[in-house]
Amino acid sequence: MKKRIISSYSKLKGTNIIGNFFNLSGIQLSNILLLILTIPIVTRKIGIDEFGIVGFASRFSLLAGSVINYGTGQSGVRDIAFNLSDPKKLSTVFYNTLYIRVIIFLLLILLLFGLHWFNIDYYYYILLAIPIALAEVFNPLCFFIGAEKLRIFNIFNLVFNIAAILALIFFIRGPADAPWVNFILGMGNIITYVCLLVCFCLIYKLPFYQPVSTELLKIGKNNFYLTINNISVNLQQSIIIFALPRWGREILLGPYILCDKVIGQCRNLLITISNALYPNAAQVYKQSTGLWNVYRRRAKYLLAGVFFAGSILIFILADFIVFTLSKEHNATAVAFLKIMAFVPAISALNMLNVLDQLLKNNTVYIFRIAVILFIIAIGVAFISLNVGNPLLIGAFTLIVETSAWLMYEYVIKKPPVQNG
Repeated sequence: MKKRIISSYSKLKGTNIIGNFFNLSGIQLSNILLLILTIPIVTRKIGIDEFGIVGFASRFSLLAGSVINYGTGQSGVRDIAFNLSDPKKLSTVFYNTLYIRVIIFLLLILLLFGLHWFNIDYYYYILLAIPIALAEVFNPLCFFIGAEKLRIFNIFNLVFNIAAILALIFFIRGPADAPWVNFILGMGNIITYVCLLVCFCLIYKLPFYQPVSTELLKIGKNNFYLTINNISVNLQQSIIIFALPRWGREILLGPYILCDKVIGQCRNLLITISNALYPNAAQVYKQSTGLWNVYRRRAKYLLAGVFFAGSILIFILADFIVFTLSKEHNATAVAFLKIMAFVPAISALNMLNVLDQLLKNNTVYIFRIAVILFIIAIGVAFISLNVGNPLLIGAFTLIVETSAWLMYEYVIKKPPVQNG
């Protein structure tokens, strides 16, 4: 057993998985630190109800960000890794990615200003959250993952998080300042990401490249299914948040978003692990599909076991977590968190399934599942809000996540379909 462990470690050491994982984990730990420190700072100054509205506007901008990203956060990792040794091709990938994001952002801004004429909930808060969406235009994480230069990203990310905490302490004084929370966080991200983009250009000496329409249209076609999937994933988590004010249940918005922030960090940790595994998983899959299937099954159950233990811990400590973050013993938030606690375990079961479909380029299956899950999310949100049972509302994410896992388990046993 000892020899097997040493052999496995030696194989991992021969790859960059361990380095990638620790660097990505460092980014995630920095973000978790920001969450842990930001929520008490903000909730004590503006209250849990205003915190709910801030979270509502943030979710709206994150949804816009998933459109702006247009799947380049995933495809960019592969394209950068494939062209790392060729500055001209690397520059093409770099500028094509930025250009398509800028175009989509400008279209979304026009749409957002057009929404002024409609009765949009918390429109002023949403306007001041635009910098969060704009930050996605400059988000260079996919470039640094593909180049395996995450230490630089990690350092900048940590510095930003410290600066963001200090800015919130200094500028946010009371409930009247609540709309500016997202503005401060978004502007901090923009400054950090722009600095990182400049660093990336200098490190790899990238020449300027003017993208052509045919290349941008190709990205538009190739990343369409990924984008729809990303939007669907975002809406699967957000649609209940957008619907709560419309159904006159604003009182549940604060507790729900507070718990969603906690579970969101667990979900982000899974994304971190997935990004760390992706390059090596691609190599294993390239060697042999049989070897990949063994690798996938073992990793899936190992991750599920670890995250299930974490789910039990969150369930037991739900009241302590809620009180630590908000300084309130909020019974609704505790009930929500106990239900949501098992979402990370289900997500862990499904993570390697999604990775499997990406490696096989089964984007049609990914697209179909995304559409079905979106329909399920709408149905579950409609039923839970009309029934009005807070426990059913709290179970929204768990129901949708379980549905996703079951569907991916089904398609993984089917032969691939041809992409359109």
